[in-house]
Amino acid sequence: MRDIAVFSGSAHPSLAAEICGHLGVELSPSRLTRFANDCLEVQLQANCRERDVFLIQPLVPPVQEHLVELLLMLDAARGASAARTTVVLPHYAYARSDKKDAPRISIGGRLVADLMVAAGASRVLAMTLHSPQVHGFFSVPVDHLHALRELAAHFSQYDLSNTVVVSPDLGNAKEAAHFARILGLPVAAGAKQRFADDKVQIQTVIGEVAGRDVIVLDDEIAKGSTVVELIDKLRERGAGPIRVACTHGLFSAGALDRLQAFEDVLEIVATNTVPIPAEKSVPKLKVLSIAPAMAEAMRRINVGESVSTLFEAP
Repeated sequence: MRDIAVFSGSAHPSLAAEICGHLGVELSPSRLTRFANDCLEVQLQANCRERDVFLIQPLVPPVQEHLVELLLMLDAARGASAARTTVVLPHYAYARSDKKDAPRISIGGRLVADLMVAAGASRVLAMTLHSPQVHGFFSVPVDHLHALRELAAHFSQYDLSNTVVVSPDLGNAKEAAHFARILGLPVAAGAKQRFADDKVQIQTVIGEVAGRDVIVLDDEIAKGSTVVELIDKLRERGAGPIRVACTHGLFSAGALDRLQAFEDVLEIVATNTVPIPAEKSVPKLKVLSIAPAMAEAMRRINVGESVSTLFEAP
């Protein structure tokens, strides 16, 4: 590989270390300082001059702290004469703010993308953005990966002869259909209406689920309101055992405990795009690593190879 430097913010250092292990490079040190007036300062403690710099930082709670830290890291890399700076963004929290669906509201997904570019981002490597249009918010190249291959490899160990993939809403139906094609399964979707961040209603499930095992696939689970509502509808329609899968397992406000409590939920599967503290873990939770895929994408970016082949089904 060309001369490379990989730095991690404080959001998910264990993922950054795992990625570096797959790349076969050392994770370069950095220092984060908080002054008495609560301002942050970042120092990248390795040479960046004319190097290919990668900054790994998912935007996870506290999101604003981690965002400012990332912007300062970008500024530090630019000031240190990095040849190119790539933001490795396993989770882009502001991607959910992708449209103007009420009067006088901000579109945070576009604004934060502009901030990253203004701070010095040359390109972005993202994993499972909330919606396709977020890709277009960035004015620099974006490599958009997904975790469907990792999830599909996990579920392929089971007998799926009577299984259907169910998307919680029509917005995620395209991703669910892609996932279903990888596994050779039919697909169904919930007809969802959202009234507030934690208040949703699924009026019906479009597709055949009666008597079938179910894999519920969503891009992100935060409070779990949508999945809980969907499980109720699946029960009404006579569905069988349920496995829940997502890329970004935020699992806030006791979501894991609520899902764990359903007897017909056999398993909850997420990836490690975001850190899941040990105290949140429950027996039904299985966490898959996306570090190999992220490392391979970073290697291809570094040497100038195609990244798009990583989107293909195995």
